[in-house]
Amino acid sequence: MELTPKTIDFSNSEISFKNKSNKELREAYLLFKIMNNPFFVKMGKHLVDLSFSIHLPIQGIIRNTIYKYFVGGSSIEDCLKTVEKLKARKVGTILDFAAEGEEEEEFFDSTLEEVIRTIEFAHTNTNIPFSVFKITGLGRFALYEKISQGEKLTEDEVQEFQRVENRVKSIFEKGHELGIPILVDAEETWIQPMLDDLVLKYMAIYNKEKAIVQNTYQMYRHDSIERLKAHHIIAKEQGFRFGLKIVRGAYMEKERNRAFEQSYPSPIQPDKYSTDRDFDAIIQYLIENLDTIDFMVATHNEESSELLARLIAQNNLPKNHPSIYFAQLYGMSDHITNNLAEQGYNVVKYVPYGEVKTMMPYLFRRAEENSSVKGQTSRELKLIEKELQRRKETKA
Repeated sequence: MELTPKTIDFSNSEISFKNKSNKELREAYLLFKIMNNPFFVKMGKHLVDLSFSIHLPIQGIIRNTIYKYFVGGSSIEDCLKTVEKLKARKVGTILDFAAEGEEEEEFFDSTLEEVIRTIEFAHTNTNIPFSVFKITGLGRFALYEKISQGEKLTEDEVQEFQRVENRVKSIFEKGHELGIPILVDAEETWIQPMLDDLVLKYMAIYNKEKAIVQNTYQMYRHDSIERLKAHHIIAKEQGFRFGLKIVRGAYMEKERNRAFEQSYPSPIQPDKYSTDRDFDAIIQYLIENLDTIDFMVATHNEESSELLARLIAQNNLPKNHPSIYFAQLYGMSDHITNNLAEQGYNVVKYVPYGEVKTMMPYLFRRAEENSSVKGQTSRELKLIEKELQRRKETKA
C-alpha cells in the first residue's frame, strides 16, 4: 500500500532553527534537557517559590534561562524585538498579557487597560493579527463559578459581574473598532458555561461582517465537538460569523482531580487517542464549513498540523487563506511553526509577556507540560541535536 506523501517536512532542522545561533541552540538544548526530567521540574518549582518568599535575588537567573526562551519581554514595547524576529521568519505574533490569579478590582481594571493596549498596538503593526485575553484576568474565579452553577447572586455580585461584562465589552468594542479579532482563552469546565454565554452574546453583536469575537475549545473535553457544533448552529441561525480556536487543553490533571474529589464524571477524554481523534475530526468539520467559520488550529502536534495542511491542498484553498491560521506557543515546536511559515501558511506564535514574578505560573505550566507530554521534550532535543550535527558537518 502506497503511503500518502507528506505535505510538510517537519524534520527539516535547517529551516526550523535558521534564525538561532549555535550558542542559542546549546542553551535551548540544556533547558529542554532539564525539563525532560519531571523530578527537576517539580523541585525547581519548590525552590523558586521558596526563593521568592525569602527574597533571594534569583530573578536574573530566571530571566536569562526559562523566561528568555518562553517569554517575549516584560512589556509590549519590550516585545518589539521578538515581533520583528518572528516577522523575519514570516511568523505572526499574538501578544498575550499573562497576568493571572489576582482578585482585586484594581488589578482587573489594569488588566483591561493592558489588553486594550495590545489591541491598539496590533492595529499599528501588521505582524500582530490578533489580540487575546483570559476572563480570569478581568474578574473573580469564584464569581464565575457561582454563575456557571446557576446560583443566585447577591446584589453586590450582580454589580460586580456587570463590571466584568463592561470590561469584556470594552475589549470587543475596541477590537471591532480597529478590526482586530479577539481570541478568548478557554477556562476550567466549571466556569466555561458563563464564558460561553458571554462570548456568544458578543459574537452576535460584533461578528456580523468579520469574526472579531473568537472562542476557544479544548478538545480533551469529551463534549467539545457537540458544544462547538451547537454554537455554530446558533451562529448560522442568528446570522453572525463563527470565530474560534481549537486546542487540546491545559487543565487535565486539575479537571480529573476535581471530578474525583467531588464524585462526578470526569469531563476529560478517557485517553489521548480520543482527544487526538476529536481534534482531527473537528479540523475536517471546520474546513467543510469555511464559508461561515474563521478558525485557528493551535497545536504542537505534527500529525494534526499535517492534516490541516493536507486538507487545505485537497480543497484547492490558498495556503494563506484569511480564515485559517496555525498557532504554537513561543519557545515551543519551532520546527512546526517555521516549516509551515516557509511554505506560505498563516502561522502565529502566542507570545506571553510580563515581569518575571508575574510570569512564574505560566512558566511552570510550560515546564510541566514539556516534562509530562510524552515525547514532546525528547522531540525538541533530537531536532536540536540534529541541527547542531548538520552545522558541524557543513562547516567541516
